[in-house]
Amino acid sequence: MAVPFRRVSSTRRNKRRTHDKLSAPAVVVCPECGEFKLSHRVCKHCGSYDGKKVMEVK
Repeated sequence: MAVPFRRVSSTRRNKRRTHDKLSAPAVVVCPECGEFKLSHRVCKHCGSYDGKKVMEVK
């Protein structure tokens, strides 16, 4: 049975475990209605984008 010749250090082991973290989405306040929205997207609450009404909200 294969056995590692040398022990793997904690630093070397932890280098393999760096890519599993998620980042929080970029949330900004809508200048029209004050609700939180994703940046560079139409506000779901009021339907405005870049200071203009672009869609009708039901």
